[in-house]
Amino acid sequence: MSTSHTPADDTRTAPEQSSDDADDTAAEIDDAESTATKQQRLAAYLREQAADGELYFKSKFIADDVDLSAKEIGALILKLQDSVADLSIERWSYTSATTWRVERTN
Repeated sequence: MSTSHTPADDTRTAPEQSSDDADDTAAEIDDAESTATKQQRLAAYLREQAADGELYFKSKFIADDVDLSAKEIGALILKLQDSVADLSIERWSYTSATTWRVERTN
């Protein structure tokens, strides 16, 4: 004889959130805050360097100046293109790495 099982008969419960999951959530929040800080630091550096005109650079050559990796700069510069009104940022050329052109707009 077979018995029918209904969801109401199920006594299992959803697992509680572990402290590891909570730590992961906190780390994601910290990452978001640090990304904003990194963007601000990079934008400030670009503003300073382009103060007298335009600036051409490759991420790997300014990485130490802004305490970021070339990969981080590449990701952040794409975000800055759309979010910073006082800088004109464009991909200028590619020879072994992207060269970026930055100019103050005001």
